[in-house]
Amino acid sequence: MAHSRAARAQQQAKQPIIGVLGVATAQAWKPLITAFVQRLSDRGWVEGRNVNIEYRWAEGNSERFPELADNLVRLNVDVIVTAGGAVVAAKQATTAIPIIFAVASDPVGIGLVASLAHPGGNVTGLSVQAPDLAGKRVELLRDLIPNLRRLAILANPGYAAAAHEMSEVQSAAGALGLETKLFEIHGSTDISAAIEALKGNTDALYVCIDPLTDTNQIVIAKSTTDARIPTMPGFRDGVRAGSLIFYGPNIADLFRRAADFVDKVLRGTKPADVPVEQPTKYDLVINTKTAKALGLTVPQALLVAADEVIE
Repeated sequence: MAHSRAARAQQQAKQPIIGVLGVATAQAWKPLITAFVQRLSDRGWVEGRNVNIEYRWAEGNSERFPELADNLVRLNVDVIVTAGGAVVAAKQATTAIPIIFAVASDPVGIGLVASLAHPGGNVTGLSVQAPDLAGKRVELLRDLIPNLRRLAILANPGYAAAAHEMSEVQSAAGALGLETKLFEIHGSTDISAAIEALKGNTDALYVCIDPLTDTNQIVIAKSTTDARIPTMPGFRDGVRAGSLIFYGPNIADLFRRAADFVDKVLRGTKPADVPVEQPTKYDLVINTKTAKALGLTVPQALLVAADEVIE
């Protein structure tokens, strides 16, 4: 009996550990982690049974990424799963532990991987190519707001991916003859002041993706709705909270697919040999209640194309 207990204890001690470095809060990432853990289970990895997961949450503060990444490295986890700017911090923290990014914008451009087909090194995952979506998002705002002339951009320029996306939005808007104005945020306390400054000074707002806007997406949605500013948030939940329209990759699906990468790594495949993949599911979400409150008529073509219409 003692031998059996010892064998079980030894087996448990050898269980692989997945380190999750969350850029936002546990609450904000709950649906993403649920999709990830469920897919792991589908692949035969059940949390607490044959795999352990260590969670670290930056809560929207990118300055904490290096500290949290180092913490996971010191734990000697078998693989790190993360997203966005935290991937850079994880890569700087280790060249040995495999790193899977569930979400990354322009991973080649920011040096995460050598190429999408042949990542090289210890990093691979799923690229959202957010800057490529900027033009489509701006066009959707124009389709929905016939008198769109002035487009405000809410962005944290200290976050590399957001700065890149911001530049793409400015280019796309310029090509459509729109005037743009940047409203910079560097912390949660900047958001209310920025939105207050927007009142009466813009026809619509484009919110760039980053951990700060992720953590504060509900606040942004409620504040812009109260200010009667038509908004394209960076995340789908923003529309559920009152923003006008969202278009982008289904992030929960990307986290689900990230579990497939983790499965491969835990079974011995090197990240260098696993090509970076692109999104296959995109969401178009429209809040018709908000549109009505703003005096906007949603074109029938958009309603038909929408994956979700919030009434």
